[in-house]
Amino acid sequence: MTIQWTDITDEAVRHLQALIRIPTVNPPGNEKPAAEYLAEVLSAEGYDPVVLESAPGRGNVVARYRGSGEAPPLLLLSHLDVVPAEPEKWERDPFGGELVDGYVWGRGALDMKFATAMQLATMLLLARQKLPLKRDVIFAATADEEAGGVYGIGYLIDHHLEKIRAEYALTEFGGFPLGLGRKRIYLCQTAEKGICWVRMRARGTPGHGSVPHRDNAVVKLAEAVAKLGRASLPFHRTDAVAGMVEGMAAALGGMRGAVLRGVLHPTLSAFVLRRVIRDPQQVHYFHALLHNTVSPTVLRAGSKTNVIPSEAEAELDGRILPGQDLDSFLAEVRAVVGDGFEFEPIMVAPPVAADSRTPLFAAMAEGLRRHDPEAVAVVPMMVTGGTDAKHLARVGIPCYGFTPIQLPPEMDFMQMIHGHNERVPVDGLAFGVRVLYEVVREFCRAQGMEK
Repeated sequence: MTIQWTDITDEAVRHLQALIRIPTVNPPGNEKPAAEYLAEVLSAEGYDPVVLESAPGRGNVVARYRGSGEAPPLLLLSHLDVVPAEPEKWERDPFGGELVDGYVWGRGALDMKFATAMQLATMLLLARQKLPLKRDVIFAATADEEAGGVYGIGYLIDHHLEKIRAEYALTEFGGFPLGLGRKRIYLCQTAEKGICWVRMRARGTPGHGSVPHRDNAVVKLAEAVAKLGRASLPFHRTDAVAGMVEGMAAALGGMRGAVLRGVLHPTLSAFVLRRVIRDPQQVHYFHALLHNTVSPTVLRAGSKTNVIPSEAEAELDGRILPGQDLDSFLAEVRAVVGDGFEFEPIMVAPPVAADSRTPLFAAMAEGLRRHDPEAVAVVPMMVTGGTDAKHLARVGIPCYGFTPIQLPPEMDFMQMIHGHNERVPVDGLAFGVRVLYEVVREFCRAQGMEK
């Protein structure tokens, strides 16, 4: 059956609009209506989806396209929850799903309901084409990723692992283009930093605010927070980042490539970032790829203006590189703030890294090159944030960020995620729908299946 790609794209856009119009802001999430919408669409195509509720209103939907079982399944994973929006600061209704000037607008248009729509289109095409595959393809659209995934993929792993167990998984972020001078590469996520959220507490002597003294918990905490804000934690070179930089440097070639490799050298890195790369966003990103980082984000102290409190606390968002853990992170923080502080973990998740030398990554790279022959390279990438890949790592499922898309050069993809006026270009979505479907088809194809 010939695929009418324009019609498939239009259908994906309609489903994306419908998903955006279902508010799934987390907290509280309330993803169940979106999960039920997807289940209804899948049921109409002959699937037998199941909606699994991890808590009241927290819905997850799972469906499976059956292959021969010659090879283990492939999991297509997305999340249905979104972060809050400030409607008064948007040009369009963040939950309107409007199609304007070739863009679908709304919270979740990029993070990550557009990927849900693309993965849904892949499942619909598999059913309509009745393709003989050697492996099952599992579709899972889940709750709670924006708050750690406990009620989403974490719940499925803990209580319904048999429904989502796979050899590999595809989720966010990756498959998007990056301009390097006049050259274009695609980045596909293979690794992400770990999470170390901790509470730092200072204690002191309470007293009346009219009689200042030097053992003030608020002052101690404030000085420590200021030190952390100015500090750069130690340099760490990791295989994941080395592979990413080497791939980018090879694509650049010549002197520019050689200079970029300097960021991997502990004595040259700061100079290259400050004097060569220069762009503030890129400088901050590369710095975070080469160091554990800590950001003070929440402060608490006192309850009355005229009372010096006995304790004060700050919440720290720590992100750690592969090879690091909570103990090594806290050692670096203590080296900055000094003694006299208590640390209490809030949430800890290890860093994740998957091998890019696999048949699936090769299929992803080949699919991108086939549809964008001018791209000079497909490069593995590490992200500084966290995804549901952390939960999959607990049960040994390698996960790649692969939600292919083409973007206009002026569109700042990463800045728009969680930002105002989030939107996705329909042309970019059309590219992604076709690439994702063909990668899934080729990777899962049964022997002897016609192309």
